[in-house]
Amino acid sequence: MLRAGIVGLPNVGKSTLFNAVTRSHKAPAENYPFCTIEPNLGVVSVPDARLEALAKVARVSTVIPAAIEFVDIAGLVKGASQGEGLGNKFLSHIREVDAIVQVVRCFEDPDIVHVTGGVDPVRDIEIINTELVLADLEALRRRRERIGKELKGGDKHAVAEGHVLDKIEPHLNAGNPATTLPLAREEWDLAKHCFLLTAKPTIFAANVKENELAFADANPHVVGVRDYARTHHACDTVVLCAQLESDLADLSPDEAQQYLAELGVKESGVASLIRSTYQLLGLRTFFTFNEKEVRAWTIRGGDTASRAAGTIHTDFERGFIKAERIHWKDLVEAGSVGRARETGHYSHEGRDYVVRDGDVLLFKFNV
Repeated sequence: MLRAGIVGLPNVGKSTLFNAVTRSHKAPAENYPFCTIEPNLGVVSVPDARLEALAKVARVSTVIPAAIEFVDIAGLVKGASQGEGLGNKFLSHIREVDAIVQVVRCFEDPDIVHVTGGVDPVRDIEIINTELVLADLEALRRRRERIGKELKGGDKHAVAEGHVLDKIEPHLNAGNPATTLPLAREEWDLAKHCFLLTAKPTIFAANVKENELAFADANPHVVGVRDYARTHHACDTVVLCAQLESDLADLSPDEAQQYLAELGVKESGVASLIRSTYQLLGLRTFFTFNEKEVRAWTIRGGDTASRAAGTIHTDFERGFIKAERIHWKDLVEAGSVGRARETGHYSHEGRDYVVRDGDVLLFKFNV
């Protein structure tokens, strides 16, 4: 299962957000730096309204959503790349995740300590970005040392890798994250041994106060984060109130939705964040159903029908014959499997068919 790491400076709401995302109180959320030391882990269901719609067609009551894992990582401070605070441990934990959710404080509150003395979300982002870039530059240096002999000997693979490192280094030296460097897939494959932190896909979570949530677009801190994220990281920003979301986790879904409506908010920020992170990880969903349940399955974008079959069971992939396919919207509009077949919406696909997000699949196999 792929992991998304929740990172940020101390006291910006990381652990509170983790508790909200995982609907738990596993992570301590106190008003002092380094409240979190060891990372907290939680498996999170991906909100997906398509499941309920398909359950009505299949006439079943059980739905099983897709899931990803979130990790609450200790707060980073300036100098982390040199071991300040919990720097080395922080960086090692980031290396173990597949994507980064960076929480940024976008609210004023004199009762909550800010490690830099005042609220300035763009400055906070730059502190973290600088530490990750410095760590990546050190990783490049160590990698060059490791392949030094091969480079001198003219080894083709080492020479090709060296050329890629030559492209990455000036980009990092300019303060840019590796994700914004346009490299071919083959070049990224050559750079994978550096385990670059800034090469991980990133999304920002702008943490605001509850009474500011409905008017977040007018919050100058939020505007600044969104602009900075688009310009310097080419990524999105989700706005939420971590404390509110943590409180909502103790309510029923209907009660939570009613409370949000009273605030003038249409959707939970956590639900939006989970879906955005799922997409950020390059994940896609296909569905299966039987007389007992409708289930969402996770694949990577670009996966074929045979690979999708293998996520259910290796025998499905090994003995793959074909996949019966219909898009979920077509099935819901038809109202039944029989009607969908009559109207010609079902198709038979081979093993190399690239599965679309939202496909409903029935696999035929023989082992």
